[in-house]
Amino acid sequence: MPAGDSVVLMGVGDVGPVHGDMAGYATHVASTFATADVVFAQCERLYSAGARLEGDGYDGNFDVGHGPLPADMISVFTSAGFDIVSMAGNHTMEFGADVALETAALFEDKGIRVVGFGRNLREACAPVILERKAVRVAFLAYCSVLRDGHEATDDHAGVAPMRASTRFEKVEWQAGMPMRAITEPNGEDIARMVENIAQAKADAHVVVVSLHWGLHYIPRVIADYQPVVARAAFDAGADLILGHHPHVPKAIEMFGENRACFYSLGNFMFSTNTGLKPGFVDKMRRYSVAADLDEYPNCPHGEDSHRSLIVNAELSPRGVEKVSFLPVQIAPDLRPEVLAAGDPQFDKNVAFMDWASKGYDHHFAREGDEVVVAPAAVPAGT
Repeated sequence: MPAGDSVVLMGVGDVGPVHGDMAGYATHVASTFATADVVFAQCERLYSAGARLEGDGYDGNFDVGHGPLPADMISVFTSAGFDIVSMAGNHTMEFGADVALETAALFEDKGIRVVGFGRNLREACAPVILERKAVRVAFLAYCSVLRDGHEATDDHAGVAPMRASTRFEKVEWQAGMPMRAITEPNGEDIARMVENIAQAKADAHVVVVSLHWGLHYIPRVIADYQPVVARAAFDAGADLILGHHPHVPKAIEMFGENRACFYSLGNFMFSTNTGLKPGFVDKMRRYSVAADLDEYPNCPHGEDSHRSLIVNAELSPRGVEKVSFLPVQIAPDLRPEVLAAGDPQFDKNVAFMDWASKGYDHHFAREGDEVVVAPAAVPAGT
């Protein structure tokens, strides 16, 4: 149990289904979230009073792609009990600033705070500070997978940028051999992020940084720029990093005691129409992912995309006291369910996270139904 002056933060990855009953998605997790003081998610969609679902015989399962969705479908967030969402995502500006601003206003009207997006760069990079039991928790959010023009500027709405660039290096002399892709963070963006974190740390006990980044669908692989950004964030004063975008869980890395980077939390409450697009199966094969269209027609991104996790962090005025995760499995009806120790799927998902984290500093210890994350033990005599 948390100490008397501690609060519990729970965080999850991508939320934004387009199919079915929005209230039903939280059926198996709302009671878990009710035990937390703050619950965070990444918003993957846009919501607008002017949007409507239409199609022949629409029955609640007509696919509408990436939105915008009707305003009432934002209830997937209220039903689950989220307190704060990041809108620093690659879809936020796809339908222009007005729809994104309307989405943010809808969240705020429902008492859900928005971070990582704003009417200008200053707003997009401003922290949201939530206070619970005298513990002040600052949230910042950035996006690394941005299309040109989607970033906030001094005089234009958009998302907070943490961009990266790619260059290619020959690794074999033989013609036709694959080249190595090397990614590097944008210097201006990383400097701004560092400044934002330092300023937030001066006003809060704990700083949580959300990053929409990485390589989608591909299991395990972490881009070169990601550990560089993570290290810079922690050096600036961040206490916890919550990553997302790849739609599959990825490595957990410790940067000192109780400072964890979750490179990707994967899907949580999510559905999509990508399986209907021509060439989808071949596309997933290029990612070495077997599309599971028969069992998961509304989210067919492979077996690993149906694994998920909930970050469970104990926070106090002293910082992060303890960080763990709750293994989650997403059923074919796309409802996430927290797994209990002793469930064979619990063991499979923990083993997957250990495999995904190979090469990154971590140690997992099971305590009841949670998995406590800590740095790996230093061998004796070293």
